[in-house]
Amino acid sequence: MAGERILLVEDNPQNRRLAQFLLKSRGYVVYEAATGEEALELATTHRPDLILMDLQLPGLDGFAVTRRLKKNSVTMDIPVIAMTAYAMKGDRERAMEAGCDGYLTKPIDTKEFPLAVGRYLTSAREKGAFDHGAGS
Repeated sequence: MAGERILLVEDNPQNRRLAQFLLKSRGYVVYEAATGEEALELATTHRPDLILMDLQLPGLDGFAVTRRLKKNSVTMDIPVIAMTAYAMKGDRERAMEAGCDGYLTKPIDTKEFPLAVGRYLTSAREKGAFDHGAGS
């Protein structure tokens, strides 16, 4: 559904531009954060419908950001999808333990990425995750 709000947390400018282009071309509203601290601020102020979280961020990494988001009553219901190029054994489990609701690997597959995001949004909508306040 067009107009859904996505917070894209990615420190690599090339990856961020590609993901942003793919998401905006599907009609999503995209907020961008390059650091964990920015992600926390934008998630609280904009309350997106979905967060795409790079796990390997400088400073506050994606695992720590996700744990904080899931402990905050304002952001705890927002689905967080981990995105990482470091698909090492145990990373998926660590992401889920931190509170992530899904997992995507990089590099971004330009055909699969928007489809996967759409599936995560549909799943979140069916679970009622979008009841956190439209129009923020």
